[in-house]
Amino acid sequence: MSKTILIADDEKNILISLEFLMKREGYVVVVAHDGQEAIDAISREHPDLVLLDVMMPKKTGFDVCQEVRANPDLKDMLILMLTAKGRDTDIAKGLAMGANGYVIKPFSTRELAQRVHDMLDQA
Repeated sequence: MSKTILIADDEKNILISLEFLMKREGYVVVVAHDGQEAIDAISREHPDLVLLDVMMPKKTGFDVCQEVRANPDLKDMLILMLTAKGRDTDIAKGLAMGANGYVIKPFSTRELAQRVHDMLDQA
């Protein structure tokens, strides 16, 4: 059975390219355009991994991560944060909120696909 990945990003071009990339890698893809949509989709779909942008409307990626980690049914879900916020303090905050990894934009699609594959294999 294919693994499911939720991609949450408010930038349409990034969302489209990530969706194409993850489908090409053989994953089932669900998309969300803001933080609230991400929370709703996570609760509904229980994806194997979430690619989560930090800066989104309604709820930030940090807010989404914190809500997921606070929910006992979702607390073990894999979260990989994708963001242009690459300062050490931003990375530390994301990891402290419970993210399993942090990728800074712009990123190599090949490296991202490998990172997703590795995270899912270790789960």
